[in-house]
Amino acid sequence: MKLSTDRILTTHVGSLPRPDALAELLIAREAGTAIDETTFARLVREAVHDVVRRQVAAGIDIVSDGEMAKMSYSTYIKDRCSGFSGDSPRRPPADLARFPAFMERQTKTNEAPAIARPVCTGPIAVKNRAPLETDIANFRAALDGAGAVEGFLNASSPGVVSAFLPNEYYASEQDYLEALGEAMREEYEAIAAAGFVLQVDCPDLAMARHTQYKDLSDDAFVRQAERQVEVLNAALANVPAEQCRMHICWGNYEGPHDFDIPLVKIANVLCRAKPQVMSFEASNPRHAHEWSVWREVDLPEYKVLMPGVIDTCTNYIEHPELVAERLCRFADIVGRERVLAGTDCGFSTFARYGHVVADIAWEKLAALAAGAAIASQRLWGRSAA
Repeated sequence: MKLSTDRILTTHVGSLPRPDALAELLIAREAGTAIDETTFARLVREAVHDVVRRQVAAGIDIVSDGEMAKMSYSTYIKDRCSGFSGDSPRRPPADLARFPAFMERQTKTNEAPAIARPVCTGPIAVKNRAPLETDIANFRAALDGAGAVEGFLNASSPGVVSAFLPNEYYASEQDYLEALGEAMREEYEAIAAAGFVLQVDCPDLAMARHTQYKDLSDDAFVRQAERQVEVLNAALANVPAEQCRMHICWGNYEGPHDFDIPLVKIANVLCRAKPQVMSFEASNPRHAHEWSVWREVDLPEYKVLMPGVIDTCTNYIEHPELVAERLCRFADIVGRERVLAGTDCGFSTFARYGHVVADIAWEKLAALAAGAAIASQRLWGRSAA
């Protein structure tokens, strides 16, 4: 994995706005409507090439495929594994349930597409390896000659799958998590074997406190998070820590977030996870102050922080000076070589769903790059390379 050595390297969390035509096909397929698979494959291939090019043009060093082929970062596994069927009721986050008028307004204005959330009703096993193989091939082709420093691909954590796709088959939640871990292991290892950085998306280690586990106390949730980290680490047994990063967040939605578990309560659990790089929210109004938590955390020497210095729930375009200020705070705590510039979350965690308008999302990434250049000049005392 490429790390900052003479400048702050830039990246993001992964998902980016899909082109309209591709989003239409993703939504139709999710609804069970037959689509032209040849057209779909072509649109995905073209979208991956375009999104890689646009990231490089915006100044992003470590790029992704934008998750162009996925309807959702958290539920795509239902199409790759057996054991899922039916649907499950939606469980509103505790903060939104407290403000029903706001939740109703958001439902009406955001027009989120219908996402299938089936239930685990049988043994989990990989049944379709083709989508991952295609993702890898498309991304490799798009990276060739694009000028990116490095590429990463996203994959769900066992815990986030369990948060979106509930269990009705396994005798316990632990058994379900372990089965998911075994299924995801193959995907993790395939991405690493292809030579890409693996990003494991782990919102379950923060967001699940006020969604899946909202009836638990903070202490009980931390114990549950510890078990989920153990399962994740087992699934990553054959992936080097330095080829892996993890993303945690409290939910990529505009809302009160007043039930979010504080970072200070979960930071030590996060440090026990195997991935070298930790991506986390650090710029939105609920978590921007938590940069100071890292002063007190006993961060392992090999760990690298990837704070979100761009908010992914607002159409404000951050000033590069603010981005630089945020990056320098973290560099002052852990050292300039242990900081990557990231975003709070993805810009399109579900196809055709995102609070930030697509054109503005790209401008926000450009502001991220400009801010990282300013921070690099301050931290290294010269112009960024």
